[in-house]
Amino acid sequence: MQLLDGKKTSAELKEELRQEVEQRKAQGKKIPHLAAILVGDDGASRTYVNAKVKACEAVGFESTLIRKEADISEEELLKLVHDLNMDPEIDGFIVQLPLPKHIDEDKVTLAVAPEKDVDGFHPENLGRLVLGLPTFVSATPNGIMELLARYNIETSGKDCVVIGRSNIVGTPMSILLSRNSNPGNCTVTLTHSRTKNLAEITRRADIVVAAIGKPEFVKADMIKEGAVVVDVGIHRIDDPSKKSGFSLLGDCDFEAISKKASYITPVPGGVGPMTIASLMANTMKAVKMRE
Repeated sequence: MQLLDGKKTSAELKEELRQEVEQRKAQGKKIPHLAAILVGDDGASRTYVNAKVKACEAVGFESTLIRKEADISEEELLKLVHDLNMDPEIDGFIVQLPLPKHIDEDKVTLAVAPEKDVDGFHPENLGRLVLGLPTFVSATPNGIMELLARYNIETSGKDCVVIGRSNIVGTPMSILLSRNSNPGNCTVTLTHSRTKNLAEITRRADIVVAAIGKPEFVKADMIKEGAVVVDVGIHRIDDPSKKSGFSLLGDCDFEAISKKASYITPVPGGVGPMTIASLMANTMKAVKMRE
């Protein structure tokens, strides 16, 4: 079994971006600027946004973090999105999800200008992805594809099962893996909570991407010997035995599956760091597209 080390791979990717930023500085070109809007005080969201700000510092990007209270009105948030759309200094920005219940997330997503939507959530960018046109691919699927490419995982002609059909991970992942590209050219089955005989389907898969959002949902008896397993989930579970008071688990039973898989992503340190590195890469892409 070999680990698909997202921490190491994302560090390589960020170093490449850092060198590119240095070149841009030397040529007097614009330095990429990423902004993030954080509404409320959700612990996981705060951790994630802080990691994005740190990544910007590491690669030499400029970054702006806009914090707003959870009781911000939808109108006020939409005005903020509009201002960032219009700001020539900002190359790309994200509105960290989830948002408070009184705000319509779809409305906010639609309000982001597609050319600044470095999260790749806007329908225009998703549509371009489906058609195979140049676009911002949402950061998690993009990061997974980068990980598969850099570990030279053979995907052509392989059976791949994606567990979970979200617009952010599962659906774009199924499109990317089925595309005529490398990595790609898989025969993809997209499964979800209503899929019957799921274990039977996953046992046939050469590659399993688990993005169901349930801790240790995927068990070892659902995976065939030698499969490649990508675990997208991250769950904070109370654990009194740990100094921090919690453990981080994925959607897969790592301990048992790692004994069968040929490659597997750890949690933490697998897909998470790749998501952040991909967001940086999308921001660099946004600058170049504007140029």
